[in-house]
Amino acid sequence: MRLEACGRSDIGKVRSRNEDSYAVLRDQHLLVVADGMGGHGNGDVASQIAVEAVQEKYLGTEGEAEGELAIAERLQRAFSHAHDRIRAAGDEDNSLRGMGTTMIAAVIEDKSAVIGHVGDSRAYALRGTTLTQLTEDHSWVHEQVAAGHLSADQARKHPFKSVVTRALGGEQPVEADLRRVRLQSGDLLILCSDGLTTMLTDDEIAAVLIEGGSIDEMSERLINAANEHGGADNTTVVLLAI
Repeated sequence: MRLEACGRSDIGKVRSRNEDSYAVLRDQHLLVVADGMGGHGNGDVASQIAVEAVQEKYLGTEGEAEGELAIAERLQRAFSHAHDRIRAAGDEDNSLRGMGTTMIAAVIEDKSAVIGHVGDSRAYALRGTTLTQLTEDHSWVHEQVAAGHLSADQARKHPFKSVVTRALGGEQPVEADLRRVRLQSGDLLILCSDGLTTMLTDDEIAAVLIEGGSIDEMSERLINAANEHGGADNTTVVLLAI
């Protein structure tokens, strides 16, 4: 199975700094996107710590003395390590207290992807012309949609749409949601921060991707489309073509 991957991040049209971070480790088949929580201060620091920490822990658990860990367990440990690293940074420097970040990571193994996430950064898969959301947002508006109190369209426009219910760096220990997704030739895996999904609907995202081209061209078109729709937040996308 041949894999092609790329990542791209943009500050958008409104924000004064980019608080997103990402990593594309092609040889290790590891992809990561983190969206720092600027409303809590130093979101850019939190997202960078998280991305570095998940790489450090995930790769560091490969072939441990206790035996090779399953990918899902290694990924869960990596999320916990990232959470602890952010908390420790806040304890060491009062100016960093209260920072946090969402994070989504994917590991490609054989013909599947193991995906872990905390917060409202998302994973999608495009197969043919069908775009499928692979994650459920840890957010207040998603809870309201699930309970039937808000429609999906109302959630996208709601003033509380950016309020997450789970993030790295908070007071309580955090557990990532994990799932394994089967892949096949021709699939496209998308990881993104909510700067993309608050500006574009799923149908609009799918339309951009269906235009085709290289993954670099597709990632650029996605970010351009988000900015054309207002660019109210930083936007980060990581694409993996099977």
